[in-house]
Amino acid sequence: MMLSMLKRHLPYRWQRRIDTSRHDRAVRAILDTPPIRPAQDGLVLFSMIGTAVLLPYLVAVKSLWRQLRRGRIVVLDDGTLTPTDKAILARHCGDPEIIDIASVQTGEFPQGGTWERLLTILDRRGGEYWVQLDSDTVTVGPVPEVEQAIQTNRSFTLLGGTDAEIGAVPLADLASQLYPDGPQEGHIQQRVESRMGEMRRDLGWRYIRGCSGFTGFAAGNAGRSLARAFLAEMERLVGPEDTSIWGTEQITSNFLIANEVAPVLLRADRYLNYWGKPWNEQAAFVHFVGTHRYDNDAYAGESRKAIAALQAEAATIAA
Repeated sequence: MMLSMLKRHLPYRWQRRIDTSRHDRAVRAILDTPPIRPAQDGLVLFSMIGTAVLLPYLVAVKSLWRQLRRGRIVVLDDGTLTPTDKAILARHCGDPEIIDIASVQTGEFPQGGTWERLLTILDRRGGEYWVQLDSDTVTVGPVPEVEQAIQTNRSFTLLGGTDAEIGAVPLADLASQLYPDGPQEGHIQQRVESRMGEMRRDLGWRYIRGCSGFTGFAAGNAGRSLARAFLAEMERLVGPEDTSIWGTEQITSNFLIANEVAPVLLRADRYLNYWGKPWNEQAAFVHFVGTHRYDNDAYAGESRKAIAALQAEAATIAA
């Protein structure tokens, strides 16, 4: 209690450093769980990570793989992974492919803001289904909707919230339904989405208000061309300088998935972003977003449950 009171008076970056260290200690037992046994079966589980999120990432990828039991692992190194980190990844993720972020040619696209992550998927999904998985997630139960999407080669997305359940709709409809007062300022996502009625209507483009923390990109679909056309429209609306702001990659990811064939929208009550409130027993997947990541020790608690399940499964097999 005393530590909690003292922490509130510290600068935010110090508070976050304390929370991160506590969380790493809480999940360190992930290193005592069995390794993933990857398969070359047309599925890629892909994440951009660095040394600061190595242990949470192992919880994220192992808890998902435990439910899917398929796929190989690919990691985009944000430039901070150490040789020790890479040895741990080799041990626990079946010697995964590790891509250096500096090797991703962004071309006309922005650099940073996870754009390299999206561009890697678009460049390489020609013959494999790519799942983008954030490191601050825990799969807490079976994910049949995701399994079905992969099996039928349909893209999927985590939704931003219940307001996103309007689905994949024409751009102008999205703007009028979610922003009835017209164009908004503030966060880049609000600025772009509220102006979508001003984008070209002749192309029949659609949009989903999703979250790129957990997305699936069907094999064989569009590469960079559609993303570049959409980026040009964003540049026209908010200016080319602002298209590099953190969040424009997520907007583009939402747009791309909305314009795939029959995308799967993961129900917000089962696949959710954590906003500091309890979730229902139907939940299958939780994304512990930055603002509330460490609230109520929910993230550590679910991570420990996932680790315990992995350990118990290993013990059963050994017996």
